[in-house]
Amino acid sequence: MARIEDIAKKLNISKGTVSKALNGAPDVSETLRKSVLETAVELGYSRSMRKRGAKKLCLFIENMGYSAPSDFGYDIVIGFRKAAEPAGFEVCCVPLDAQTQKNYPYDEYMLQHNYTAAFFLGLSLADVWLHQLQTSHTPAVLLDNYIRANPFTCYVGVDNNEGMDLAVAYLKNMGHRKIGFLSGGLGSYINQIRYRAFFHALRKNDLPDDHTLAGSDYFFSECLQKHLPSLLHQKATAIICAHDLLAHTLIIRCRELGLRVPDDLSIVGFDDLPLCDYTSPPLTTIRQDRTQLGKSAFYALSSLLNSVPISTLLLHAQLVVRQSTGTAPGKVPVLQVR
Repeated sequence: MARIEDIAKKLNISKGTVSKALNGAPDVSETLRKSVLETAVELGYSRSMRKRGAKKLCLFIENMGYSAPSDFGYDIVIGFRKAAEPAGFEVCCVPLDAQTQKNYPYDEYMLQHNYTAAFFLGLSLADVWLHQLQTSHTPAVLLDNYIRANPFTCYVGVDNNEGMDLAVAYLKNMGHRKIGFLSGGLGSYINQIRYRAFFHALRKNDLPDDHTLAGSDYFFSECLQKHLPSLLHQKATAIICAHDLLAHTLIIRCRELGLRVPDDLSIVGFDDLPLCDYTSPPLTTIRQDRTQLGKSAFYALSSLLNSVPISTLLLHAQLVVRQSTGTAPGKVPVLQVR
């Protein structure tokens, strides 16, 4: 890995000047500072390689609420801080937007702000930094996003294949033979993963897996308008949703159509948001332990900082059965022998 001395030699300046530029000293011009940052990135310099470098971690958040206990990201942030701060790290939460990504390359941003490593929540497949992370040298952990072949990155999340199989197997045991799937837009990695996991679970459980049993759209209202009539026409007796909020919207739509949940249609969500206890009826869902996800992200980041190239860390999923699911119309549930 490059050292300050290597940057100084490349630019023919002193080590002290390089150090001041990296730390944002006011007596270094913006032009020289940018040149130092660009050269540092080019040579592979990283603050994580400094034995006495700053211990600041950046938690980038985009497309996700995290400030209130009802927000999906709230417990993840709490879990990350619970693991990182006792280990001596300062955690800075930074809302991420397209303009920041346009103005600052990822590695340069991290050097400029004295961050050792990063944890990303909510990146989309179209994000500029997601592409830069394919070749970056600053350690990064991503929730529900996977970067191939870069030993400085790690993907953390829940085992979506396991979660979807738990849901499909449960519904099959309750007599359901035609199960549908609804999702937000497939422009996110996690929606793509859950889409594939659904069909994998159908095949594993010897159930019909026609592609018309799944529908997706960026807007929940459009998703239901386009795809719910088709699923009902195909006589689906249960629908799994990729997100709890979509499942909640589906419950409301069923009530408007005069459908009884779960008597006419069973509904399963994914994530186990706090609202699941308060929907009408309460929502059966796949739980992600979000506090543990946050802690796991720090453990993965700690591994990367210690040159252990961990690729993926997945938590076990858990099926939480509530009142939005029941026996398929006219069917008797299969009793499980334990």
